[in-house]
Amino acid sequence: MSEYQYYDFKAIDHALTKTEMAALRSISTRAVITSTSLTNHYEWGDLKADPLKLLATYFDAFLYVANWGTREFHLRLPQELVDAKQLKAMLPGKSAQVRCTGQFVTISFENEAEPDDDWDDGTGWMGSLISLRADLLRGDFRALYLGWLFCVQHGEFSDEVLEPLVPAGLRELSAPYDSLIEFLDIDEDLVEVAATASEPLKAAPSRKELATWIRGLTEKEKDCLLVSALTETEERWRIELLRRFEHENVNVSDSGAVDRRTVADLLVASHARAEERKRKLNAQRAAEAARKRAKEEADRALFLDQLAKREKAVWKEVDAYIQKRQPNDYDRAVMLLSNLHDLAVRQGGEDEFHLTMDDLRKTHAAKESFLRRLAKAKL
Repeated sequence: MSEYQYYDFKAIDHALTKTEMAALRSISTRAVITSTSLTNHYEWGDLKADPLKLLATYFDAFLYVANWGTREFHLRLPQELVDAKQLKAMLPGKSAQVRCTGQFVTISFENEAEPDDDWDDGTGWMGSLISLRADLLRGDFRALYLGWLFCVQHGEFSDEVLEPLVPAGLRELSAPYDSLIEFLDIDEDLVEVAATASEPLKAAPSRKELATWIRGLTEKEKDCLLVSALTETEERWRIELLRRFEHENVNVSDSGAVDRRTVADLLVASHARAEERKRKLNAQRAAEAARKRAKEEADRALFLDQLAKREKAVWKEVDAYIQKRQPNDYDRAVMLLSNLHDLAVRQGGEDEFHLTMDDLRKTHAAKESFLRRLAKAKL
């Protein structure tokens, strides 16, 4: 199989200008370029540019998949909309990390794994992951925490390192977070253990709450909001407004200390969960196998009961098949004889059966093909 690389870039906060699209076209003549994206794949080739520089210059998201196991997902966020220090503190690893470049913060997830037998051309991932960017801008840090768990899984922190604050909603992950877990192959037992300390997601502000808050804004602030809503094509104004609402309406009543777990705590608990899950799975499989055996034994017993009622006729069928001297008929005769043997064992007449078989072999001693089949069936 040849080498395969897939590149997918997306612009979200702005559309590419004609000049920018022309600059990108000069890098790749065969890429699919639109006002908001660049996609391309290569076999025995490579992108003639640094993809992270393209991300920093033109785009807000970049995804990369190679058939030797490499997977990368990068998100670019405006520094003015996020707290870079807070993001870096949550994600100080290598496989998942935060970098500041100019006016932007880049969050990177990079997975180097063994190639999978299942073919993945990479084309579906961007659509399933891209909404994580909007969540991050709204202050939902579940993707960062999952990235931290990914670094834990790769042994990038010592056992004594404390986890970051656990974000709400880890026990109610939506499809994009499930996709991130699958894309990076994060240990689901580790995720489940970590999620036990996660609070439920806070409900979005109601229309009444928003209306009450907006009535308290000045006329100038309201005018600015209307202008932003009419002129900005993306959701930036909406994200900023909701962030301001949440900041001004934060509930400070729950200020109790939160017990943070160590890396060792999480790894021990996830290993125990994996072992318990394996034990339950093995027990389920054993129970299913027992049910299957019991059913097969019951079916066999019923079959032999019915066979006993026509035993003499079956012996005649055996003789008729042997007389035809055809391979398929020999096979049918041996199958009937095997059933008659099981019936004899069940009825305690195995000695009589063997005497009958001795006579049968003598009668048909010249039929070597048939005798070989008897020997193979241990009859």
